[in-house]
Amino acid sequence: MKLGLVGQKDNPRARSLVEAVRMELDDIDIVVDDVTAEALADDRQETYGGVATPELDAPERIPVADMAGCDIVVSIGGDGTFLHAARGAAGTPIMGVNLGEVGFLNAVSPNDAIETIQNVVADLRDDGETPTRKLPRLEASGEDWTLPAALNEIVVQGPQRGHGNGIGVTIRADDALYTSGHADGVLIATPTGSTAYNLSEGGPLVHPNVPVWVVTEMAAERPMPPLVVEDDTTITIRIEDATSASVVSDGRTTQEVDPPTQITLEQAEQPVHVAGPALEFFTALGKLE
Repeated sequence: MKLGLVGQKDNPRARSLVEAVRMELDDIDIVVDDVTAEALADDRQETYGGVATPELDAPERIPVADMAGCDIVVSIGGDGTFLHAARGAAGTPIMGVNLGEVGFLNAVSPNDAIETIQNVVADLRDDGETPTRKLPRLEASGEDWTLPAALNEIVVQGPQRGHGNGIGVTIRADDALYTSGHADGVLIATPTGSTAYNLSEGGPLVHPNVPVWVVTEMAAERPMPPLVVEDDTTITIRIEDATSASVVSDGRTTQEVDPPTQITLEQAEQPVHVAGPALEFFTALGKLE
């Protein structure tokens, strides 16, 4: 049994909870992401002069990209930390502990974290699996590249925003024309990502159980209302009338492209498997006010 812990960067509360989990679940193999492990080593150096703490030795550390080798991954922090951990977890179940303000991806409170982790570990020991919910991801590709799958959104945009910039786009859904014209960019969101960047661009809220994509133009000269399509729809974006453009996955990974070119967006083969209690979506919505 291997448990992976990913803590929010530069967050002492996250590091404290990582250490608490290690103390309470000392009968299983626990690995910690390398950034958190380095911060814990700095804490130990400052407090104990670099020697082991009275309770714990230094944790085994691995890159987040290698967390897929664990049986369960726990993200401790905000939604950004969850997105980071989920990318490394791949198909491994992941559970989020919320240290942020809104927390649409992290359903577990810090006070309940250890008990909830223990319950998930017990499931894995007894049954070899634990109940999970699947969150679809979106994948963007071009002629000779494919971006890492996005849990929140893919953004296709010009070199910068504002009047006189942007890109010329033609957007199709399963070959049917949706719109064509000049815009700062195009945002394609999953249901999970509807509460993130999509919302700030005027896109609709989507319940996480509704299997759709949301296509929203960004500051278009002749704007169309946001488009909602089934999540088995293939979306293509033809980019023209620009010196350069970029495609961004979850705000983390960017692919620069040279217009004219075409971007294809489809459902990724591997969803994210979320363990632990279900998120209370409408309760979380109240935190947006």
